[in-house]
Amino acid sequence: MKHLIKRTKNKPYPIRYYINMMLFIMVTALVLDCVISFAAISIVKQQSTWYLQETADLYINRIDHDFAYMNEYMGWTLVNDESLSSMETSYETDIVGFLKSNDALYKHFSELQRNYGQAYNFFIYLKKPNFMTNIAPMTLSYPDYQELKKQMDTNVENKKVYEQFSNWTLALVNDKYYIINIVPYNDRYLIGLISADDLVRPLHQLNLGENGYASLVDHNGNIFTSPISNNGEALQKDAAKTSVLNHLQSRTTVSRPFSKASFSVNMVIKFGSFEKIMIAQLLIMLLFLFITFMLGVIILYIKKRVLKPILNFSKNLTLIIEENEPMELKSSKISELEQANIKFIDLVEQIKKYKIDIYERELAKQRIQLDFMKLQIKPHFFLNCLTTIYSMAQMQMNEEIEKMTISTSKYFRYIFQNGQDFVRLQDEIEHVRIYLEIQKNRYRNAFSYRIEQAEDTYDVRIPPLILQTFIENSVKYAVPRVNKVQLMLTVSSCLEEEQETVVIQISDSGPGFSSDVLEKLTNGQSLDQTKETHIGIMNTLQRLEFLYDKKARIRFSNIENGGACVTLHLPYLAEEKI
Repeated sequence: MKHLIKRTKNKPYPIRYYINMMLFIMVTALVLDCVISFAAISIVKQQSTWYLQETADLYINRIDHDFAYMNEYMGWTLVNDESLSSMETSYETDIVGFLKSNDALYKHFSELQRNYGQAYNFFIYLKKPNFMTNIAPMTLSYPDYQELKKQMDTNVENKKVYEQFSNWTLALVNDKYYIINIVPYNDRYLIGLISADDLVRPLHQLNLGENGYASLVDHNGNIFTSPISNNGEALQKDAAKTSVLNHLQSRTTVSRPFSKASFSVNMVIKFGSFEKIMIAQLLIMLLFLFITFMLGVIILYIKKRVLKPILNFSKNLTLIIEENEPMELKSSKISELEQANIKFIDLVEQIKKYKIDIYERELAKQRIQLDFMKLQIKPHFFLNCLTTIYSMAQMQMNEEIEKMTISTSKYFRYIFQNGQDFVRLQDEIEHVRIYLEIQKNRYRNAFSYRIEQAEDTYDVRIPPLILQTFIENSVKYAVPRVNKVQLMLTVSSCLEEEQETVVIQISDSGPGFSSDVLEKLTNGQSLDQTKETHIGIMNTLQRLEFLYDKKARIRFSNIENGGACVTLHLPYLAEEKI
């Protein structure tokens, strides 16, 4: 009963259970992040709107105050300044007096301009002499000045000019909008003028968002200034009002009318992606601390309940590879690992049996391949020997026939009686010598040979018929030539990478390997055997690979003065492998 209660409390759960827990936590954190982000953006938007409303009120109050003061100053000047009366009376009779009066008026309004901004322009218009000039430094171009003069000629004929221009009013001069104020007195008129873009320019310094802008609008809501975004780029007026992208962006419009003018100011606040990213980054930093803490707890839990059992399972697999006994796994909270542990020991035993069976099958397979390679050597040499003996018999070369018969007998006795995988190197070289003597009986003086062997290599064990293959190849491709061929076989020993090695070099003075064959042999590629050629070389290479566990090295090359060269590096084998 106690055991059952303990098993219930420590009930294992699948990995999916823990993944679902992590997903639930991450989704909850994501929802909280979205709620916090939305709330933060709304708060920032409200605060920015309030700030801009306050800024707009301050700006409008200042402009209204400026307009009112300049309007009052121009009215007072028209009524009380004697310079204007002097200018009217002396325009045609006293040019010096006229210039002095104009200069005095110019100083007064230059001072006014310095106090309220260089963008304001002031002009005096005298109806009787039909004369108009600036009474402060002018920022208008001369074409605009001429157009303003023409409009004044028309306006002075209008009896309602004071009603129409009593406040600062919108005026179009050569396709450019200006804010104008005309103060009349009898036949005198003072004109105050400022570009609409210059008037709204201070608002461009405010941060209204990446695509936000400030502009002046008339009583019908039409924009008559050039809307400029916060990044200093000009916006199309129609695009500023109707762009689909603008409607998709978060935006707030702050509109305030002027009390001393017939137009109002609009500020469009557009919170672009940059502002949202900045807000999101601050929230992500806070969320990151929370997620880091939660992930730390989750990782510690997973390490204890998931990774540690899996690590023990991996260690057992390592022990299997090293052929050691696996350790007994402890209980975990994962049902999949619990089920795997139950069958683990049986699996280990089965793997051991399979490894032994596969190992024995591989040994048998390699032995069959080696035997097949030995038997694959065709008896063409035997037929050639019989043909040579027959030719000698016809020529009654009895002594040569005896030598040829004995040599052939020794040659084939060595081949057919040798069933070992390794033989003494001295016996193998003696077999090569017999073969060369047989070939000399066939080719007579077509070639000569020389064999040099170090004494410490006599008892070295090598695979049988290895040297025979390369000697036959030299005789086949080098001897049947016009010039006499020299064959050379040298055997020595050396120490290579702390391993005793026998070095065997077979060379001839024939034409050497062809370029395509030498390239394939150097790169370890197989030679073409479709026409039953190169079988001996390929079989020999495979035998050396099997018997020496890929530790034997063979180098094929052509001698500089002509001829082929084959160099074998065969390591000394331990007694148990022979």
